[in-house]
Amino acid sequence: MPQTTPAPQAEAIPHPEGVSNDEFRAALSRLAAGVVLVTAHEPALSPGSPRGEDAGMTATAFMSVSLDPPLVLLSVRNGSRMDDLLAEQPLWAASLLTESQRHIAGRFSMKGRISDRLLFEDIPYRRGELSGAPLVGGALAALECRTEQRVEAGDHTLVIGRVLAADLPSAEGGPLTYFKGRYRHLSQG
Repeated sequence: MPQTTPAPQAEAIPHPEGVSNDEFRAALSRLAAGVVLVTAHEPALSPGSPRGEDAGMTATAFMSVSLDPPLVLLSVRNGSRMDDLLAEQPLWAASLLTESQRHIAGRFSMKGRISDRLLFEDIPYRRGELSGAPLVGGALAALECRTEQRVEAGDHTLVIGRVLAADLPSAEGGPLTYFKGRYRHLSQG
């Protein structure tokens, strides 16, 4: 009878470079990040069909890349709904959430969540003039973007977007941040 060896457990074995997934996740959880709601409008499949659907995703891997031209970077998980949509739809938006919008961030980051249509149902937003994407009402800022480049990086895709428009509403409060696995707000002091 042939002998078989048990398959190694991926989580317990470090990557060839020496750091395990758990160590990497724990270390990077100590880097505070701003929280944005990334949105895009999926066009109708055909001219006679309904008007299409909105999609949204909470992101903490979002940053400024360049001032001239104005570029931002967004990281999306490979094969996610947003990754698939942004591969086809070059226009999207990012709403920088306030500390009072934690419920929005939580809603769009849930695993096994309900449809995007229902998620947007009671959130105040307006449609971006250039992107057609939902821009969250009361956000600190909203950026409308067009994808310039997509770079595959491990299990994520880095989406570099040119900022086409920036909306700076008179929002109250500070930014919503993500630190050590939880949504937080900056202390005033």
